Amino acid sequence: MKNKSWILGLSLLFIGNNLIAQIKPEWNAIFNQINNEVTNNSNAYASLKISTETIGHRLTGSENGKKAEQYAYDLLKTYGFTNLRFEPFEVESWSRGKIEVTIGSDFQNQHTIKSVTLAHSPVKADVSLEVVDMGNGVEDDYIANPDKVKGKIALVFLGVLPNSKVGTPSLHRSEKTALATLYGAKGIIIINTPPNGVLLTGTASVTGKLIPIPAVCVGREDGLALREQLAKGKLYSHIIMNNFSGLIKARNVVATIPGKSIPKEKIVIGGHLDSWDLATGAIDNGIGSFSVLDMARTFIKLKLNPARTVEFVMFMGEEEGLLGSRAYVDDAIKNKSIDQIRYMLNYDMTNDPKGYATSADDSKDLISGIGAIAHSIDSSFTNLFRVGAGLHSDNQPFMLQGVPTGGGAGGGLPKNAGPCYHADCDVFSLVEEKGMKNTVRFGSMLLYGIADATEIKSKHFTDEETKNFLIKNNLKEPLKIAGEWRWKD
Repeated sequence: MKNKSWILGLSLLFIGNNLIAQIKPEWNAIFNQINNEVTNNSNAYASLKISTETIGHRLTGSENGKKAEQYAYDLLKTYGFTNLRFEPFEVESWSRGKIEVTIGSDFQNQHTIKSVTLAHSPVKADVSLEVVDMGNGVEDDYIANPDKVKGKIALVFLGVLPNSKVGTPSLHRSEKTALATLYGAKGIIIINTPPNGVLLTGTASVTGKLIPIPAVCVGREDGLALREQLAKGKLYSHIIMNNFSGLIKARNVVATIPGKSIPKEKIVIGGHLDSWDLATGAIDNGIGSFSVLDMARTFIKLKLNPARTVEFVMFMGEEEGLLGSRAYVDDAIKNKSIDQIRYMLNYDMTNDPKGYATSADDSKDLISGIGAIAHSIDSSFTNLFRVGAGLHSDNQPFMLQGVPTGGGAGGGLPKNAGPCYHADCDVFSLVEEKGMKNTVRFGSMLLYGIADATEIKSKHFTDEETKNFLIKNNLKEPLKIAGEWRWKD
């Protein structure tokens, strides 16, 4: 123990004197308690296993989604939470039906290509049109020939093609679909990036509402072969699909620990509980949401009561357009509690973190100090620090209101799980217990440290500061595409 304390002291001095004033002496003992509790008694891996085996996928609006909401609620109740609630919201539920995509050099000689419907595609679609290659599907690809895709089907690559212009943005599939629609496309075929024919699902809508054109995904090899054929001549495709859409009720699950001395200030920590329906969503986002559930268990088990209120949230509807987190933030704006949210920590596919990330660079001293204690307990946590901002997860609605956001950083997905993102191979066998335990251990330390800090230097941005922050982080273009840029140019 003496040795670890000595290492911690050196770490703190190395980071700087400004840090020492922010770190409470009792955190070292509390973080050691967290470490021992999670190492010996974590329930994250076991509860995720039960969920995948007894519920399956957790699609918002489905019967499975309702079962997942109830499972999380009941689990938190067994942990001892009394301040526990469902937060219902209305959501446009979408589920896939049948799809057939054929393609060929004309409409008479076509072959079927393996494909999957992207969410929020129309309830019914039957189009037979020419296919045109729109490259990466970013704005520059359309500006070069604005009428090229009008009345046709756009073929676009999901990521950034090799040999693309330096600085080409990697837009979300929904943003690429929105651009294709804006320039007059009547359908879109998106080429997935992983090899071996893996098909990706996910929303093609920037709003969470139905889109006007059919959107499908094809495997990398099939898609790149189509690009080669288009370089030699014309191709035509027939897309037939039917899907279901209708308004239903979904529920966030919220568990609260009131703050000991500053209860009106709140730290929100969440992960999306929902998943797509092609598999069980073990990686996306079982490893994140069930880790947050275990952080909640850890806080109750150790009777941790930091200065600020902590709210653990299982968001539903993330996959269909951040619907649950938008509902949470909308309610906070209506009841004027949004300014009480001092930080939002988001765990989306987080695994085995080696450090912490934040959108607020003035949090570096505090967060690095928390990480220094974690490193003194386990040197595998290297205490890297990252500053940045991104979209398309539940941090986004909070960030757009000027709330500092953060979470784990530097980890990697287990067992090369990346290609199974939103795919039919996202199953529990990919999960590693050690990675989840590390997420819970170090995530709990971060949460406690921020919630108990004497001072959080990172303040809410004003509206103008939020605008400048988003521009600085190159988020203006994707937000404009999504119709979420509320500022005038």
